[in-house]
Amino acid sequence: MVRVPIVGVHHFALEILESPLELRVQESAFFGVEIESHGGTCGAINAPMRGIRLGRLFGIQVTLDLSWIVVFLLVCWNLTMVFASWHPGWPLFEAILLAVVAAVLFFVSVLAHELAHSLVARVQGIPVSEIRLFLFGGVSNLQREPTSPESELLTTIVGPLTSIVFGGAMLVLSTFFVPVVAPDRAVEALAASGPIGTLLLWLGAVNIGVGFFNLIPGFPLDGGRILRSLLWSATGDLRKATLWSATVGQMIGWGFVLTGVMMFFGLRVPFFGQGPAAGLWLAFIGWFLASAAHASYRNAHLEDALEGVTVRQLMRRTSYVMPTETTVGDAVRQWFMRTSEHAFPVVDENGQFAGLVTTSDVRKVPEKMWDETTVTEVMTPLGALKVATPNESVTTALAKLADIDVEQLPVVRESTGQLVGALERRDVARWLELRVGPPMRRRPA
Repeated sequence: MVRVPIVGVHHFALEILESPLELRVQESAFFGVEIESHGGTCGAINAPMRGIRLGRLFGIQVTLDLSWIVVFLLVCWNLTMVFASWHPGWPLFEAILLAVVAAVLFFVSVLAHELAHSLVARVQGIPVSEIRLFLFGGVSNLQREPTSPESELLTTIVGPLTSIVFGGAMLVLSTFFVPVVAPDRAVEALAASGPIGTLLLWLGAVNIGVGFFNLIPGFPLDGGRILRSLLWSATGDLRKATLWSATVGQMIGWGFVLTGVMMFFGLRVPFFGQGPAAGLWLAFIGWFLASAAHASYRNAHLEDALEGVTVRQLMRRTSYVMPTETTVGDAVRQWFMRTSEHAFPVVDENGQFAGLVTTSDVRKVPEKMWDETTVTEVMTPLGALKVATPNESVTTALAKLADIDVEQLPVVRESTGQLVGALERRDVARWLELRVGPPMRRRPA
């Protein structure tokens, strides 16, 4: 996902980097306008993605997206068929068990791939908020772009290298369990190998394949980001490098779509194979890649539109504030029900900004307790809030908005801490609509 800048490094049979600032204005019956995006140089504003938190590795949150479960089951099913065909004499239960183990270890290798990206990024001084395993494998959410071509090259190339080295190590280990034979006896040797040898051979081959696939120079694959780092180094212009590499990414993405369609109708393609299932999957990957590359291309223009724009230019002056002694009941009746706002600043008796109370805060209080609870008891205090300053760039403020996933950000005067306004997502979307063109809208159902 502005969850900004989220540089998402996605990986499965592909490694996708989420595009920068793809903002789309959408109509909503209750919430007016919201901004949605897909991460990247300027990041994304959207609803938080759901998932299962697995814990932390080196201080980085690891999350399992719910979409991963679907792919995990498909991989298990596919591997069961593969292992059963390799070893016709095996009981079905043995093939299923090995398929599950192989799928788990494959996603562990995906995690290692993403962890390599994340650790090198942290060495480069780039904060990493999360590693998420999802539909296409994994995504490392970096909080900003690398600051130099060299930094991007190092952060990017370590992922594919990790997959290739891991795969090579698995193949070397497999020689202790599978006899090394002439090519014409490979099938015979494979059929005679046990579960460990079969597992190591498959893991080795698939990780090497994934590593080299990700080196394809189609942005936002790893190879595309490597291409961008080289173009960036040659031109000294990150946005120009992004535009060029994103164009290549779109061409490669649609090339995958075309190849997938031909595979669907029987064409056999080295490495990718043939058949309806493989063809559809490659076409889907190509469509996803082309879409991400197009978003990256558009985002480069959106960043141009926001360049030099400060919070002061887009913020709304504060017109409604709540005294600290206001009860939740009064807040509902006098503020929330009389306006369309979803959050209000709370000020103390001296007029100093004390915190922010939202509709979500109100919902936490039972209705019978509304008139006995003050807003200060449920609000988010100033110390826990992220705020913007009038002279701050809008891009930086959008990063804060995304980080806490809220609709607006309080704007305070840096010298005094006095509240002077609020920056809202819809105002940024409106500015982009005026500067770049009409937003993409959902068609009515």
